[in-house]
Amino acid sequence: MACSSGTSSTTSSSQLAAAGSDERKRKRMVSNRESARRSRMRKQKRLDDLTAEIALLAEENGRILTSINVTTQHFLSVEADNSVLRAQVGELSNRLDSLNEILELLAATPSPAITACVGGGEYFGFEYEAPAPMAEQHYGVSSSSCFMNMGFLNHNQLIMASAAANDVFLVN
Repeated sequence: MACSSGTSSTTSSSQLAAAGSDERKRKRMVSNRESARRSRMRKQKRLDDLTAEIALLAEENGRILTSINVTTQHFLSVEADNSVLRAQVGELSNRLDSLNEILELLAATPSPAITACVGGGEYFGFEYEAPAPMAEQHYGVSSSSCFMNMGFLNHNQLIMASAAANDVFLVN
């Protein structure tokens, strides 16, 4: 029996050692599984965070694009207005030049109507003085409002200029 008890103690100690080794393997396996699960959870959280960031950035890009489109439309509108204003400046400059030329001509060669407006002057080298009632009778003007009724000084003339944005600008 002594033999059997010695053998059985050796067997039981080797079984204990094997059982301890199996327990360590099992614990290590459980630990590795838990570590892999935590790693997968971290990766999933990182993926979710990046997906949320993509959505926020896409939304911000949309707002920026809308702002750019509004600004571009405003720019095109202002540019069209500037084009109209430049055309009006050109027309008004030409009109001013023409009026200045007319005034220079009138100053150089007085006519009876102009002379009547101012009440007299020199006409073809002769002194001429017309009383105000005569000027009103012959020329239909009074000396106080002479130039305002002259046909060439029509200050109510409209100057029109326009530029269609589609005709002027090509937007790609």
